Amino acid sequence: MNNKISYLLKTVRCMHRCNSLLAPSSSTTVRAHTLGTGRYKDPVENANFRKNFLNIFRCLHEPFLRSLSQKTDVFSTGAKIQMEKSTEAWVSEQASQSSLKLQKLEDDSGNVEAKQGADHTEQFFHSLQKCTCPCDVLDLASESAISTKHFTNCLTTVWRLLKNLSEDQQRYEKRLIFEHPAFVQLCRRLLQDSRRMTRGDLVFSLHAVVNVGIPQNTLLVQTLLRVCQEKLNQLDNRCVSVLASTLAGLDKDKNVSALQAGLRLLVEQRIPDIRDIFILQNLMRCLGKDAPVFLKKKLEMAVLKEIDHLTFPNAHRVFLALVAMNYCSVPILNACSEKILENIHDAPFRQLILILEACHNLQYRNVKLFSAVANYVTSTVCLWDKRQIILFLSAFEMLGFQPSELMDIFAEKVTEDPEFLNLKYLLIILRVYSRLNYISRGQKHLFFETLHSCLNKYLPHISNTELLKAVYSLCILGYLPHLALDQLLQKDNLDELLQSGDPYKEQKERMLQCVKACVELDSPSFTKPAFGLAEDFSSLVSLNLRKAHKALLELLGDENMFRQNVQLPHKYHIDFEIRMDSERKKVLPVTATDDHTDTSVERLAFLFVPLSAFCLGTTHPQGKLAMKKRHLNKLGYHVIVVMNKKFQEMTNEDAVEFLKGKIYSRNAFPFSEVNAQNHN
Repeated sequence: MNNKISYLLKTVRCMHRCNSLLAPSSSTTVRAHTLGTGRYKDPVENANFRKNFLNIFRCLHEPFLRSLSQKTDVFSTGAKIQMEKSTEAWVSEQASQSSLKLQKLEDDSGNVEAKQGADHTEQFFHSLQKCTCPCDVLDLASESAISTKHFTNCLTTVWRLLKNLSEDQQRYEKRLIFEHPAFVQLCRRLLQDSRRMTRGDLVFSLHAVVNVGIPQNTLLVQTLLRVCQEKLNQLDNRCVSVLASTLAGLDKDKNVSALQAGLRLLVEQRIPDIRDIFILQNLMRCLGKDAPVFLKKKLEMAVLKEIDHLTFPNAHRVFLALVAMNYCSVPILNACSEKILENIHDAPFRQLILILEACHNLQYRNVKLFSAVANYVTSTVCLWDKRQIILFLSAFEMLGFQPSELMDIFAEKVTEDPEFLNLKYLLIILRVYSRLNYISRGQKHLFFETLHSCLNKYLPHISNTELLKAVYSLCILGYLPHLALDQLLQKDNLDELLQSGDPYKEQKERMLQCVKACVELDSPSFTKPAFGLAEDFSSLVSLNLRKAHKALLELLGDENMFRQNVQLPHKYHIDFEIRMDSERKKVLPVTATDDHTDTSVERLAFLFVPLSAFCLGTTHPQGKLAMKKRHLNKLGYHVIVVMNKKFQEMTNEDAVEFLKGKIYSRNAFPFSEVNAQNHN
């Protein structure tokens, strides 16, 4: 019995020493393995570990177990002590040898595992590159993805494949993605490992999750936003750029607002160190119009420092970034425009439209850029669909720029094949040609008749608002569509248009007033009045007309020689009116002209108008100004139109000479030439 106890004690002592050799190197590792919180291990790796552990344990204990079979007198005290000493010495020796074997086995095992892991990762990413649709990626994720890095790359690949599809294909593929069982597993894995992700995996996962279409109010998106807040200071500039791009597409909520506020502070500190225009434009889009002015100026200066490295794709993105920030930086826009001009033939349709819309939103007027786009579209007109040309014309109309050659070519296409015009496109064409005051060369009547015929086709089912817009546009061009007018001016239709509570009521009233003026004044039966028109006028002079008032006083010598702020029928207004003899040699006092017949008096109407009343870059009047000039001619006035901005830039002496030339010479400075000199 004592022998058995002795052997038992020796065995326990030996096992204790062996366990000390096999113990993990740190308490953290022990705790991780014990609690099961360590990283996921390959089953092959675990099997190899167990096999190696059993081999080591067998190697350490096999000699000692053989010693138990020796016939020794365990009852002798001396023999017992001697045996304990010899056993301890032997175990010590074997332990030192076994530790070397253990280290070697661990090194060999680590190398094998590392090699196996590298081979698996390489094979996984090789397979990922071969995927051609999002569902292929999800199938691969369910079969081979074992780490967070794998799942993150699967999600970003899904988004990369998805964004290259058309809108219809995207809708179909998204439905397949959300129904795929691996997608739920992928999202769950990202949610679990979000706080252990690297900064790159974190921001790219958030970017992909948002763009794939996972709702913003889901736990996954909100968790990733929270983790981004916690790790914001750890993000490098590239990660900050990706995060900024993601936030630009999200709605405002508590997490998004907090992240944007933190990002704003971070960007303010890092702007001097950012040397990448792509990153800068992402930050501009994220900060948006709510960014303080000083921060917008800092971003502007940072972009200008790197403007020499501007590329064509970046030029387009910077346009959109400035729109998002609602900041018109003329130096940046000029540099971007030059880069676009150099690569105009490589620009796709959608990009050109977005650039033109950006110029409108920023109120950036670059005639050289607009002319280049118009010339490019005109020279390649055979490559564009008619609907694409309509969108180009609509974009130019918003800018107030008249691409006359393109409009002429398109008018020919309309007259040759009007069947493609639906009601929407018809209204756009009417609006474009009326505002830009363009009448096709040599085919004015045919073009009007074609548009009128198309409008008549839609009269049975057109709304009153659309009817008003169509009639208004044709009237501005000087064409009266009789059938459409009869339908518009019916009492029921007018009552519906002018019903109370309509936010556009005042605008509709002005349009109807214009239509009624055109019906009366453009009618063939209208004749020039044989008597003086009843007029109301005011002696008050507006601030922007004081210079003209002073010049007329110096030129004519008396306020009785002209009238100011003259109000005419149909709510027309004249800035200054001068009455002269029929030969335009003598200015007549206003009060004295009542004794003269109309044939002996000629009325001059001065209109001081802003630059916006003309088509951009030209002195061609836009539709409303052209209509007013036409109607004033019908009322018996010779109209003199002056660009007020250019007139204000003249010296007092030049202003007097300019008005003198306009008043006393019937043929001096025709309408287009006067303003061309001032504009250029």
